Amino acid sequence: MSKLIYIVEDDADIADLIEYQLLSNGYDARIFYNGDEAYSSIVEKRPDLLLLDLSLPGISGLEIIKYIRNSAELSSLPVIMVTARDQETDKVIGLKAGADDYIAKPFGMKELLARIEALLRRTGGAKKEIFSVGNLTINFETFEVNCGGAKNPVSPREVQILKTLIAARGETVTYRQLLNALWEEDFKPDKQTLYVYVQRLRNKLGSCKSVLKTVQGIGYKLEI
Repeated sequence: MSKLIYIVEDDADIADLIEYQLLSNGYDARIFYNGDEAYSSIVEKRPDLLLLDLSLPGISGLEIIKYIRNSAELSSLPVIMVTARDQETDKVIGLKAGADDYIAKPFGMKELLARIEALLRRTGGAKKEIFSVGNLTINFETFEVNCGGAKNPVSPREVQILKTLIAARGETVTYRQLLNALWEEDFKPDKQTLYVYVQRLRNKLGSCKSVLKTVQGIGYKLEI
């Protein structure tokens, strides 16, 4: 079955071009020109991936991301946000809110397709397993972290961080190694973007956040 992608974009020309490219590459696609329409449809029928402009009529893209990440049913939905090239602040805010990736306008269709394929590949096979350390339990099936009974949903990108750190069995994972695990070679962001994801993840770990250690100037490790 074709992967269903929602295109939430108020520029009809851009939306139509993206839809054409997705359909031509074997995806199913639906366009929404405002946040209210998109919000209702996401609740009604979850897509496999959301391509989301932040600047929308009605509910903003940022509010949609926050809703998704705070919903038990939708927290694992992969989200690529679209930003204007000169809006660095939007990118940081969107990542902190829970977006998995971003792409800045104007962008090439090959780059967009590659990002979509990479994110779907990395998030499409969550294992049905649970990992526990101390008071912290990580459920990779439901995309939840539970610290002493306080549950929080985590995004696909945050799950990938946890899996990479767990696989290291307490050893330090360098910034480069984490960036390689989270992004394809051609689209690797800087360490500041990684820092945003780790900080977001720490907030969700709550009182268990101390297990996620920063090794100054090198990377991160999970204290097992």
